[in-house]
Amino acid sequence: MAKLYFNYSTMNAGKSTLLLQASYNYRERGMTTLMLTAALDDRAGRGRIASRIGIADEARSFDSGTDLFALIRDALPRPACIFIDEAQFLTRDQVWQLARAADDLGVPVMCYGLRVDFRGELFPGSAALLALADDMREVRTICHCGKKATMVIRQDDSGRAITEGDQVQVGGNETYVSLCRRHWREAVGR
Repeated sequence: MAKLYFNYSTMNAGKSTLLLQASYNYRERGMTTLMLTAALDDRAGRGRIASRIGIADEARSFDSGTDLFALIRDALPRPACIFIDEAQFLTRDQVWQLARAADDLGVPVMCYGLRVDFRGELFPGSAALLALADDMREVRTICHCGKKATMVIRQDDSGRAITEGDQVQVGGNETYVSLCRRHWREAVGR
């Protein structure tokens, strides 16, 4: 029975690395995978999933208007597994489309993304995945103090936490830092 999976964490936990490794394992066994990534995150190039440790692979891009059920249904050859990077950027409707693909097409759908933004609020795609996923797994990373990091701050050029702004601003280590809740609260003044 196929399931909808949500693998979530903060920045720099290795989500993309795990996705690329899992897809490779399928393909090594002669199975086809379909990898998708958000079009708005083009840090590695459009339609490319890349990990901080240097591994990368081609993927198809999606945006808020992409019908993911139709894309999966019509994919040839038929994929044995679907992998979604940057799943926090999915819309609620797209998460339902992915659930339908698992239910009606019998294909596992593995989503990887952030749970919360720099303000400590859920992303729409993450909220929908938390509500609908059959299986959820936390990918753990650590704060500078050694505790589990569950939050992320967005920082300015001086390293100070930014507490307001658009929910989406694509960036990496130069922009975001993963922290435990205590150190996040200290950084944002809560």
